[in-house]
Amino acid sequence: MRDFDSPRLIADIGGTFARFALETAPGEFEHIALLRCAEHPDFHAAVRSYIDRLPRHLHVAHAAIAIANPVEGDLVRMTNYHWQFSIEEARQRLGLDTLVVVNDFTALAMALPRLRGSEIRQVGGGEARPDSVIGLLGSGSGLGVSGLIPAGEGWISLGSEGGHTNFAPRDEREIALLRFAWNEYEHVSFERLLSGPGLELMHRAMADYLKRPSEALSAPEITARALEAADPVCEETLELFCTLLGTAAANLAVTLGALGGIYIGGGIVPRLGEYFDRSRFRARFEDKGRFSQYVAAIPTFVITAEHATFKGASAILEAQLRSLQASGGSSAIVGQIRRARDSLSPAEQRVADHVLAHSRKVLNDPIAEIAKAASVSQPTVIRFCRSLGCEGLSDFKLRLASGLTGTVPVSHTQVTQDDSMVELGEKVLGNTASAILQVRSQLNRDMIDRSIELLLGASRIEFFAIGHYGVVAQDAQFKFLRLGVACNAYTEPRLQLLAAQTLKAGDVAVLISSSGKLPELIAVADTARERGAHVLAITASQSPLAKKADAALIVDHVEDVATHLPMISRILHLLVIDMLAVGVAMRRDPEAPALRATQPELDERDEDGRPSARRAAPGISLASPLAKLTAHSR
Repeated sequence: MRDFDSPRLIADIGGTFARFALETAPGEFEHIALLRCAEHPDFHAAVRSYIDRLPRHLHVAHAAIAIANPVEGDLVRMTNYHWQFSIEEARQRLGLDTLVVVNDFTALAMALPRLRGSEIRQVGGGEARPDSVIGLLGSGSGLGVSGLIPAGEGWISLGSEGGHTNFAPRDEREIALLRFAWNEYEHVSFERLLSGPGLELMHRAMADYLKRPSEALSAPEITARALEAADPVCEETLELFCTLLGTAAANLAVTLGALGGIYIGGGIVPRLGEYFDRSRFRARFEDKGRFSQYVAAIPTFVITAEHATFKGASAILEAQLRSLQASGGSSAIVGQIRRARDSLSPAEQRVADHVLAHSRKVLNDPIAEIAKAASVSQPTVIRFCRSLGCEGLSDFKLRLASGLTGTVPVSHTQVTQDDSMVELGEKVLGNTASAILQVRSQLNRDMIDRSIELLLGASRIEFFAIGHYGVVAQDAQFKFLRLGVACNAYTEPRLQLLAAQTLKAGDVAVLISSSGKLPELIAVADTARERGAHVLAITASQSPLAKKADAALIVDHVEDVATHLPMISRILHLLVIDMLAVGVAMRRDPEAPALRATQPELDERDEDGRPSARRAAPGISLASPLAKLTAHSR
């Protein structure tokens, strides 16, 4: 880890308390403070309150916030508290150069490989298998669940909401608990029980089960009475809590195949000390029927490190800063702009230069101000955004903000000639998983919608690809034929051009290319457009093919084809075909013919012949297929 140019602000924010610290050197945390969330009206006020307490000579440029909430995009809405905020707006108001916001259990997971033996305590038997998946869960204001997947020399952390899985009782007492909880909640998840509020719910349920008077006790009071053996209902509650945590931990172990161990964090279990070691946690963990022997070999650890979440958040921030430094201090999309600049038109180059010089200002400026500053027209600004694979200015700003504020970094590990077969396998799998996560984070919902609309309204669909990507076109043909859609796959260049010359208005040509620069496919795109057909491209951003397409699904990736064949990109293209096939299948009217004969209205085009607006064809719903896919998966 490189030396710090200034202290870094690290925070761990839950539903009740917000913990802050300054990391003045790698792993050294000072000025630690615990603030009650209820005493501050919003996130910004809490952070500002902490910063105002620091000595005046300290300047904070970079910060990492671990928060008890999923983090997707720029807007953060806390699940267990009323705070919500924009990451980029918060960065600007706080005067920070970098603000990374991640899920608190993602941060805690990233800390696990950095914990020393003195910072964890093993409960029960088992031995961790090196370089294996690790599971993590912990109770506090909610139930956090995460994991780590080894990827080459690093790790990929899982963003998970596994605490919301259904609670399943194992005996009469737990059945009684479930029935009691149903009086308050329609859906009883493990988080409803294995958390601070869950302890209070279980205390009421156990009082009812034992037919004892119910007292209104807080979770700390319940825990204290149980540890002192001063209250039978509290003792029953805490014992049940530890037992159910064993069930949840075992479920996580078999779900992830966590042979590297299960770690227990959060604000409750580490405070139980030896009581937890003596509880029925481990016995329930190993009570897994036919898989009892499997889980018995998996070790379980309690995290005792005082600043574990701080360490994980710091590691993520350090990785982000290294990434920015390697790319000249730029975000991913700023790096795209630098690489694409020479291929842009002179007017678009002026927009690129303005964005590179004033990235933060562009986030807040309206299109008129950006156009004026770059001495171009407003349509040129839109064309510039689309040349980067963005739907428009709003989509461009969102991607720019995400890159400038920071996200969990996605790693790529180079395969070398010196790798053993095991190392090579790990790197290939790790790089592929990393690339999938990166593409997922860059999905353009509007462009997916537009692509599926084109396919739904097509009279005929033709798939075109060359070389290693021919299997992607053939896979697409197979999938769409299974849907009853008339289509063909063409992988031979001379046949492709002949096929393109038979296209007509209402047809869709799907062109699949990793680089988007092959002259044969560009000729197919030109011919298809001349014939009045629509062009859908699955390709790289900024590529000539993407610029010629009516809709472009962007697949950017890191791959060294000089060392090995294009494997990652082929898999990514196959996954895009899967998304399109599932989207078409879900959007089609089951009562309608196999193919819709209705031709989509042609895009309105700007003065350069590029798409500028779109209207849906009659009878086609504008409901997002991506949203439906998400709802269906849940």
